[in-house]
Amino acid sequence: MTDFEPLTAADVRLMQGLAQRVTAVRRDLVNADASFGELAWNWGRGQATRGAGWRRRLWFADGDLVAWGWAFLPHRVRRSDGSVREVTDAYLAYQVHPDHAGLVDEVIDGYEGVAGNVERTVVPSAADGYALERWAAHGYATDPASLGDTASWTQLNERDLTELERPLLPDGFRFRTADEAGPEAAVRAHRDAWAPSTYTAEDYRGVRRTAGYRGDLHVLVEAPDGTMASSTIMWLDEANRTAEFEPVGTHPDYRRRGLGRAMLLHGMRLARAAGADRMTVACLGAPGHPQARGLYYGVGFRELSRDAPLIKT
Repeated sequence: MTDFEPLTAADVRLMQGLAQRVTAVRRDLVNADASFGELAWNWGRGQATRGAGWRRRLWFADGDLVAWGWAFLPHRVRRSDGSVREVTDAYLAYQVHPDHAGLVDEVIDGYEGVAGNVERTVVPSAADGYALERWAAHGYATDPASLGDTASWTQLNERDLTELERPLLPDGFRFRTADEAGPEAAVRAHRDAWAPSTYTAEDYRGVRRTAGYRGDLHVLVEAPDGTMASSTIMWLDEANRTAEFEPVGTHPDYRRRGLGRAMLLHGMRLARAAGADRMTVACLGAPGHPQARGLYYGVGFRELSRDAPLIKT
């Protein structure tokens, strides 16, 4: 075990390794923000601007990482439209290997210590009954924001890659990779899709340096006027022959034209050629958020697991 210390790129690689080992034995127990691709994406895009406020704690057994906690402490976020948001609560991403489930109490105690006297949130897997019991024993309850038709809980979806439709783009549109289109186009595609966004060129440089990033698996759809209308990154877990879409986004002016569907099908073909035989993607799961879920279900994804947001005020 280590104390809570600043998170490093080497730590993230160890955490990705634990994600791979948990995926191999119980992929439904991989927590939100703890998958191979989510770790890469969150670390890469935020290390330059928010990394100073990140603290982590690691637990080892026989030389292998078996548990970790990554605390996101209160901070300030500046968006592309110039607005500023003050984040006043703490959030914990974490993962415990199922063979060492008892460590969850140490994870909780460590989080309590580093977060201090602020509102604290965490998102374990809904399939992890033992962890849910332990969080409840420490005073954590269901987050009200995760209740109701417009709740903010996330589900993970998966499908195999044995049979894939041929992707069809509207006339004049074409697929590009980030290697072909270049950094400026890749950044603009993300900022347009998620405006107002905190994403910067510096964030993208961090993503490119992250273990698991491949420019040939970073796909964009270029419109006839040169606009990058859609984009997604695929993260290939070679050990489990799995690839993960994160993020997926389309420019508001180009939605409902079939671009997202075509891009996902094209991406899955690229992932299969790279060695994957299974694909995952996350989305909001509540009934009031049907858009992304409908897109993913429309290309063959189905729910694998869901998270269980908890809060302690």
